[in-house]
Amino acid sequence: MASAPRAVNRAIPLGLYVHLPWCVRKCPYCDFNSHAPRTTPPFEAYVDALLADLDADRRDCGAALDGRRIETIFFGGGTPSLFPDAAIARLLEGLAARLDIAAGAEITLEANPGTVEHGRFAAYRAAGVNRLSLGVQSFADTQLEALGRIHRHGEILIAMDEARSAGFANINLDLMYALPTQTLAAALDDIERALALQPTHISHYQLTLEPGTPFARTPPPLPDSDAAWRMQEACQARLAAAGYAQYEVSAYALPNRQAQHNRIYWTFGDYLGLGAGAHAKLSFGEGRILRRAKRKNPALYMAHAASAKRLESSAVIARAELPFEFMLNALRLNEGVAAASFAARTGLTLDDIAASLTRARREGLLAEDADILRATPLGLRYLNDLLQRFLP
Repeated sequence: MASAPRAVNRAIPLGLYVHLPWCVRKCPYCDFNSHAPRTTPPFEAYVDALLADLDADRRDCGAALDGRRIETIFFGGGTPSLFPDAAIARLLEGLAARLDIAAGAEITLEANPGTVEHGRFAAYRAAGVNRLSLGVQSFADTQLEALGRIHRHGEILIAMDEARSAGFANINLDLMYALPTQTLAAALDDIERALALQPTHISHYQLTLEPGTPFARTPPPLPDSDAAWRMQEACQARLAAAGYAQYEVSAYALPNRQAQHNRIYWTFGDYLGLGAGAHAKLSFGEGRILRRAKRKNPALYMAHAASAKRLESSAVIARAELPFEFMLNALRLNEGVAAASFAARTGLTLDDIAASLTRARREGLLAEDADILRATPLGLRYLNDLLQRFLP
C-alpha cells in the first residue's frame, strides 16, 4: 500500500510580502517593479485587488497554508508610504480577517523620507505597522541628486523625528556605498550620520548596475572593485564598533533587532506574495515547493486579481535545483543554518549534496562543521563561487 503524502512541515516559518508598486519617480539604478504614475494611483481599488488576490491564493494553495500562522508582514515597493494610512489600515484589517497572524508579528513598511506627511507615521503605527524601513541611500545631497532620489539630508532627519514621535522603536535605514565618485571618507561619513540617528538596523549594500536601468545604459563613474571592497571593510568595522553585528551579507543589527521577515527568506522559509510582480514560495510536503509570481503590470494585475490570469508564472522547483535554491539564501547568513534544516526544508538529504559539500570545504569556502552549513569569510567574499558548487 502506498504511504500517505507527508504533511507540510508546520515548523517552516511563513511570512507575507505585499508589493505596493507606485513611486513618485523611478530612480536610474532601480530594477524593481516600480512605476511613477501620471495621476493619483488607485489606492483603494488596489487594496481591493490585493484582498481578491489573497482569496484566490487561499483557494489555490490551501494545502500549504491551512493551520499555519503568518509570522511577519512586509510592505515593499515602489514607495509604500505613498499609500494613505486609511488604505493601509483597511488592508491590514482584511489580512487579519483572512489569515492567522501571530500576536506581535513584525509588520514592516518601507518609506521614502521624501513622501512623509505630518501625522502619517502615527496613523500607520495605529493601524498595526511596528517597523519602518527608510530608504535613505546616502546623507550627501549631491549623491542623492545623482541617484535620482526625491529627498535630501534634511528630510531624513525630519522623517526620523516623525517616526520616533509616532512611537516606532524599530527602524531600519537603507544605505548604499560605492556611489558615483564616492571616496572612502565619504562612505564612512554616511555611516557616521546613520549611527548618529541610532536606528535599530542598517542595510548597507553596494550600488550595482542592473540590466535595463538608465545607469546600466549610461554608467556613472563608480569606484572600482578594490575601492568598493575597502569601503565595505571599513564600514563593517565601524558598524561593529558601534554595536551593529553583521548577520547577513548586507544586514547589520543591534542585539535582538534582526529583520525577522528577511530571515524567513534566508533560512528558506515560506512566504506568500501579494501585489503586482510579487513572488511567493510555498511548501507542500515531500520536497514539493512551489514558486509563483504575479503579473508585473499594475493595471493588468488589478484587472485579473481574482482569477488565474493574475499569475505571471507558477512552477514546482525541480528536485535537482533545490540545493542551489536553499544555499542561495542560507549561505548569506554569517552564522549559517543548521545542517538538519536542509532536509527539513527541501525533502533531500545531505548525502544528495555530499560531493558539493566536500568540494566547497576543500576549497576553504564552506566551514568544516558537520552540524552547520556556513560560509567561511573567504566564502562570503566569493559567495557566487561558493553557490556555483551547488548548481544542478
